[in-house]
Amino acid sequence: MNFELDLVQSSALALILLLLGEIARNRIGFLSRFSIPGPVIGGFFFALLALLLRQTGVAEIEFDTTLQTPAMVAFFSTIGLGGSLAMMKKGGKLLVVYLIACWTVAIMQNLIGIGMANAVGVDPMLGIMAGATSLEGGHGAAAAFGPTAEQMGTTGATEVAIAAATFGLVAGSLLGGPIAGWLMKRRRVTVPSEDKLKVGVLSGGGSAGADIAEDQGSTDEPEHAAGYRDMLAIAVMIGVIMVMGILLGDWFTDVTGFALPAYVGAMVIAVIFRNINDKLGWFKIDDRSVDLISKFTLGFFLTQAMMSLKIWELANLALPLIIILVVQVVFLILFAVFVVFRMMGRNYDSVTMVSGLIGHGLGATPNALANMDAFNSRFGVRSEKAFLIVPLAGAMLIDMVALPWIVWCMNWVA
Repeated sequence: MNFELDLVQSSALALILLLLGEIARNRIGFLSRFSIPGPVIGGFFFALLALLLRQTGVAEIEFDTTLQTPAMVAFFSTIGLGGSLAMMKKGGKLLVVYLIACWTVAIMQNLIGIGMANAVGVDPMLGIMAGATSLEGGHGAAAAFGPTAEQMGTTGATEVAIAAATFGLVAGSLLGGPIAGWLMKRRRVTVPSEDKLKVGVLSGGGSAGADIAEDQGSTDEPEHAAGYRDMLAIAVMIGVIMVMGILLGDWFTDVTGFALPAYVGAMVIAVIFRNINDKLGWFKIDDRSVDLISKFTLGFFLTQAMMSLKIWELANLALPLIIILVVQVVFLILFAVFVVFRMMGRNYDSVTMVSGLIGHGLGATPNALANMDAFNSRFGVRSEKAFLIVPLAGAMLIDMVALPWIVWCMNWVA
């Protein structure tokens, strides 16, 4: 039997799976411990179910994912709105050094991916999907760039990107803490004895996320939930940015012949707008509203991307993909231990940042925070510098170079 779900049915299914995924993440220990995103849980479970139905000859399911693209463009617009260059001043020189290291990782991951793809005899575009797209970029970038790569003629690109992102998520969670602990012992790094702070555990009474917000300059104003007017103003702003971003992407493609996805164009426009607005003060950007829209649009488009995966197209790519990813993991560990540790000062802060880099360099920023929090908990001292620098660089500022680099590489190998 063939089931064809229309736009409303596909969207409703995505929302149901998103909700179920979030519930599962909160109630199942290892899913929460490894910071597996709710959209990945719900969407991937359904993709496995669709694979079972197809392989047993019971049914095939087709979806209408028309709304996936606008949700994706909206999400990357919110990422751009968070890219305030003024934030870089709060991290000082160490933030700049760490950010350069992150950009280096993104550049090398694509070069390694392309090189290894050629070595194992697969399409170099798949090497990019198993590079910065899925590792530094995570599931969001994987789900965004995969369909673009398929439009360029690479079959199975989305499946490879999602599979690589999932592998990286788990590897980043498993390796960050042990590598940092080994480095701490190997280099005989001492724990600072002054300014000790009680370390908040991510799942307990303390909140690393709240501490980060405090580090990034939160005010003493009372917190309030994002209201209707706040949401409406930000929604209008994002809508205008989306239109301008799509126009920029079309114009850039026409002029240069290089494909610039609409979501990248929207992010560029959003970054430009955010930094001009910071200087001129045109609008008050409510960060809570931006965060809510960001979480919802990411959850929706990522769930749709996951649930419509054609996992059976991965069968012939399993071994080459594993080889590429193993090389990526080895590179990042060596780079973190022998380069980043030394660049950041060879101290307790730098070891903490190594655990964070492995977390978001292979997985996502929540992995980095979990790694650093768990590592600091062992010694009872929280690295203020690490908790300020790593989220700023790994969650926002890295995309200023990583996303254009991914686009350039895709056009290069196409």
